[in-house]
Amino acid sequence: MTTSTSKVLSLEEFLSLPETKPVQEYINGEIVSKPMPKGKHSRLQLKLCNSINEVAESNQVAYALPELRCSFGNRSIVPDIAVFKWSRIPFDASGEIPNDFLLPPDWVIEILSPEQRANRVTGNILYCLQHGCQLGWLIDPEDRSILVFFPNRQPVLLQGSELLPVLDDIDLELEVTQVFSWLKMT
Repeated sequence: MTTSTSKVLSLEEFLSLPETKPVQEYINGEIVSKPMPKGKHSRLQLKLCNSINEVAESNQVAYALPELRCSFGNRSIVPDIAVFKWSRIPFDASGEIPNDFLLPPDWVIEILSPEQRANRVTGNILYCLQHGCQLGWLIDPEDRSILVFFPNRQPVLLQGSELLPVLDDIDLELEVTQVFSWLKMT
């Protein structure tokens, strides 16, 4: 991750800038670039979004969106996966999903890339929890563990066949080993 320190911008000024690749986040007045996703990251992101949406979209419980910019408080972040309860999705007047999400997700999932700083990613998850998010996952493909965050509780490190918590009303049972088994495609 790199940080640009040329001029301090407000959140509104940052949001008026064109999107970049790699994507940039606005954290504590700084613009921070996220690393481009690589193979393992992309595979886990796709499989998780598909698994969540398969059980949650048809009955309008929730929806998982990859790489969605979420701007709230004094940050604009782009979680690897942002899951919103259906009742909180800010549909526009025509019933379509909007481009701008000015609220925190209900469940935030981050997949640690080798170039990322774990504390910075953890900081974004904690920020989401402080602003109403109900659940956070930090997935570490290197050591095959998932650190789970809840509001007002200590995080829990899950490994092996341990069952992962999901949002209420999402009928999904996933073990940590199942998530990492998706990395094998043969």
